[in-house]
Amino acid sequence: MNYPFPDMQQGQTLVFWSLPIAVLHVFHYSNKAVWKPPQPVRGGIPICFPQFANFGTLEQHGFARNRLWTLDEDPSPLPAVNSQSNADLLLKSTEEDLKTWPFRFELRIRITVSAGKLTLIPRVRNVDNKAFTFTLALRNYFSVSDVSEVRIEGLETLDYLDNTLKRERYTEQSRCINFLMASTPTKIAIIDHERKRTIVLRKEGMVDAVLWNPWDKKAKAIPDLGDEDYNTMLCLDAAAVENPINIKPCEEWRGRQELSIVSLSYFSGQLDLHKVINGLR
Repeated sequence: MNYPFPDMQQGQTLVFWSLPIAVLHVFHYSNKAVWKPPQPVRGGIPICFPQFANFGTLEQHGFARNRLWTLDEDPSPLPAVNSQSNADLLLKSTEEDLKTWPFRFELRIRITVSAGKLTLIPRVRNVDNKAFTFTLALRNYFSVSDVSEVRIEGLETLDYLDNTLKRERYTEQSRCINFLMASTPTKIAIIDHERKRTIVLRKEGMVDAVLWNPWDKKAKAIPDLGDEDYNTMLCLDAAAVENPINIKPCEEWRGRQELSIVSLSYFSGQLDLHKVINGLR
């Protein structure tokens, strides 16, 4: 469902507003979110492109997340799947964008909704006459019962870069939630016992993951985030950051993110991780 702004042109939309209400309960939206462009909305799934965070010279997380997108009336063909609803969104470089990032591109997002599953397929096409490099992340703001109680499966013992400590490399050895970036498996799970559900993220083409929560002190310093919002949110991003992607003229890069909900299941009092990670019911 789309919620257009009064000054939007026909056919324009915000990428993270194209999700049906049935899946919105999975995502967190700040109670202080600003719903007026060019301010990015604090919640949902902002698209970080062509730069993630401050890994470059552009504005934080690049400019794609605070642009107005259009419906792609003639999308490139992708395999059709029965019982699914699709929406194809398109963002093209503008003359204003070229002043800060001098490369012409087309960024497409296919949003596919099916029973218990939400899939996003980002595609970046180089329509310039020179190669360019970019980083990209799908910033998933998930709603959780209590951020201090949820458990993350799939990131154990992996190296990560701590942005709060000058991006020094560490190895994850605890359940503490930090800002981190690491080369990760294709499947990661957020286990929320209180809500009796597990959010499973599967990804392709985006080898990194970013786990972020501002905690209490930083939350109070973020204008569009409620002071207590950090308690019930967790960002887990599918990302391509540590090794930026390079594409030549006329080439296209493609990624994929699939989100699904799995009910918690137990065996002898222990969580059955095989069912959680593999999406078995």
